[in-house]
Order: sequence, then structure tokens, then C-alpha cells
Amino acid sequence: MSPGTQCVLFLLCIMSFAIFTSQTEGYVKLENRLKSKVFLSPKITQLPGSVSNKTYYDIEFPKGHIAIKSFNAEVVDEAGNSVSLEETYIHHWVVVRYYEQIHGKDIIIAGNAGLCDHGRSQFFGMGSETRKTSTYVPDPYGIEVGNPVNVPVGYEEKWMFNIHAIDTRGTVDVTGCNECRCELYNVTVDKDGQPLKPDYAGGLHCCYDGTQCKVRSGFRSVKRDVYLKYTVKWVDWSDSIVPVKVFILDVTDTWQHTGIHDCLFEYDIEKSTSGVATRRSSVSFPAAGDVIYGFAQQYIGGIGAALYGEGGRIICSSKPIYGKGKDIGDEAGYIVGMSTCYPKPGSVKIAKGEFVTLESNYSNKQMHTGVLGLFYILVAESS
Repeated sequence: MSPGTQCVLFLLCIMSFAIFTSQTEGYVKLENRLKSKVFLSPKITQLPGSVSNKTYYDIEFPKGHIAIKSFNAEVVDEAGNSVSLEETYIHHWVVVRYYEQIHGKDIIIAGNAGLCDHGRSQFFGMGSETRKTSTYVPDPYGIEVGNPVNVPVGYEEKWMFNIHAIDTRGTVDVTGCNECRCELYNVTVDKDGQPLKPDYAGGLHCCYDGTQCKVRSGFRSVKRDVYLKYTVKWVDWSDSIVPVKVFILDVTDTWQHTGIHDCLFEYDIEKSTSGVATRRSSVSFPAAGDVIYGFAQQYIGGIGAALYGEGGRIICSSKPIYGKGKDIGDEAGYIVGMSTCYPKPGSVKIAKGEFVTLESNYSNKQMHTGVLGLFYILVAESS
């Protein structure tokens, strides 16, 4: 073979390899279309015992017509290091979609699919369990956002955070501060200045923004800034994605007694020798479809929750994961995660109008104030 022929063959091989490599890279990019980005909330300035419970509008969020695949978050310090729940207790964080008037100040809350008539409108949200609770939406499903067809004329889609963080460094009763017991916050009125009911022992009305939980005498007060670091994963919207809707059920929903979804948000657990305090609520489900994912939200003392369909069949059950040590993400005594449900597609269905019952269980070996019992499910609707 002449040198000229060898040269031509060599060039052809290089060209073929380049074409193959290009095709391979294109295939990889097509298949791995999942995008991910990390954001930081506005800074949260804390002192020992201080409470921050603020709403931040127009937070950073992926743009365009997309399908959200997961939304994870955790508290970090200014250096980006994870912060222990033993120092900053994340009571809750929620992310709410809204439409804002382009040439005005009007805001329309674009909440989830229900069920509460007011509040509980978040698309994403957790508390201390945020680090070890899976939020991934399995293929081919996704939470559709950014569809311009759904945005009112003259408005644009935006997102807001509500972040409730309690600094428990040096506090006299860490659990009591986390459960917002009024005696530790020395408050007699709520955030609007209205007197608290005499029998209100603790809850959100006692640990609002700017309140202070009791700190040990002589404890050195050190100010610091923390942030909620959140990671969003998404894919561009396409016809191959099956949309799912977000439903949040609240065990304090009064619907079965009043006919309206008046969610009370919190309740107390009285100390008893029975071992378990159980609360239930039933609602008529407003849509039909397949349950794709679910998990419960509970505070310290929670021992699990379940969602039942008619006839007592289990739609989803979820149990807390308690920390057992000192490491961040494994703080002893704290709920550091919740188990999740990922039913095989088509295996768990809810009928429109079906009565579903939420059951929330707490240990009542000691009193707990301001607890919650929520169940978050994703449903792919069917006609």
C-alpha cells in the first residue's frame, strides 16, 4: 500500500471516528436531558433563640415551560457548610407559585390542586426531614410549570419562599423552642397583635418572625447568617411527559363536619398512658387518577401516617426516620427524613368523589404542641 493510500485511509478513519463520536455525544445529550441547578435563598440572620419566619418573593427558579423532577433543600452557613438541626431547626419551608402583574402590583396565588380552601398552596415544602426525604418524580412523569397558556394576560409566573427557622443555640429547652411553646417565647399576642386564647399552649402563634426563645443565662450571643440552599432538577417540557398534580391533605381539615375545607394547620398532643394519639380526617377526592408518589409530614413525636381509600385499602403510608447520632443529617431525636411511596404506575388509583381518610399517629408519652399531619401526593389524572 502506497503512502498516499495510507494517508487517505487514515483521514477516512479519523472522519468516521469524528462522525461516530458526534452521533454518540448527541445521543447522550438527548437521553441525559435532566438539568440541575443549585440556588440560595436570601440570607437569614440569626442570634441564639431567635426566630425568622419570612416570605421571600420572586426567588430564583428555572425559567421556561418545564417539568420539575425534584426539589431538595437544606440549611447552610455562609461558607456553604451544612448546618445541624441542633443549631438551626427548620420548622418548615414552602415554595408557592404566583402570577404577578407586569405593570402593576396585583398578585394571584397559583396554588396546587388542593385540598385546603386557604393555605397549603405550596408545590414543594418540608421541615427538619428535608435532607433524607426523596422528592424525585419518576419517569415519564413531571410537575408541569411555566406553561404560558396558564398565565393570565398581563401577568408573569414567579415563585416565593416561606422559610421558618428557629435558632436553638443555648436555649433552655430545645424541644420546647422547636414546638413553639408560648411560655418559652414569653408572648401573649399573635403576630397581628391579637390576644392568644388562654388554653393556647404552643404553636405557630407563639413563634412568629422576630420572637425569641429563652436562652440560658450567660450564654454567649453570636450572630450568624444562614441560607436555604435548594437544588431543582427539571427537563424541558415535551409531549412524552405525563403531567402530575400536587395534592396536599391536612388531618385538621374540617370538611367531613362542615362541608368546607377549613384546614386548621396544627393541633396538640396531650400526654397520656395510651401510647399513641391518632387523629383522622376524611374528604371526597376531587379527581380521578393514578397515585405516582407520596409522603407524610410530621413533627417531633410523629410515628407515621397513612392515607386510606374506601374499604380501608392503603393508598400510601409514610413513617419518620429519626436521627440517632450527632452527625449532620443524623441528629438524635429529630425527624431527619420521611419514607416515601412510589407505586408501580397504574397500581394505585383514586376515583373521583372517593372518600379518602388521612390518619396521623403521634406518641403521647409526653405533650407536643403545634404538631401537623400532612400527606403530599402526586396524581396523574385520568378522565
